[in-house]
Amino acid sequence: MSKKVLVLCTGNSCRSIIAEALINNHLKGLEAYSSGVKPSGRVNPNAKKVLESHNEWDDNYHSKTLDTLSHLDFDLVVTVCDHAHETCPIFEKPTPKLHISFEDPDGKEYDAFEATYTEIKELLLPQVQKALENN
Repeated sequence: MSKKVLVLCTGNSCRSIIAEALINNHLKGLEAYSSGVKPSGRVNPNAKKVLESHNEWDDNYHSKTLDTLSHLDFDLVVTVCDHAHETCPIFEKPTPKLHISFEDPDGKEYDAFEATYTEIKELLLPQVQKALENN
């Protein structure tokens, strides 16, 4: 049985989508989902492009609200921006939380998305794995 991870950010268009893909592709036994506290309703084209360039894009990735995931019980909630951390909702079941804020690449050149991808891969993945090993 895989453990479920929710990645939250504000718009659910860049950072949380990238983190969702990285967790799903690199951490065995985990199933990641992403959502926004104020979802934009779209995936940033450069976020999609960076995931495609690393062969990690899945057409199921999309910007969504938390209520679309309410049927799932998460083993860990990860916030990847300060706004999501500050406005993180309360879950019915006590759920461990992890917060690591990444700069928003939205509105920047493609290189910023590549840097965000690398930073999430190097900083977030080990922390997610460690947090779930302790649970």
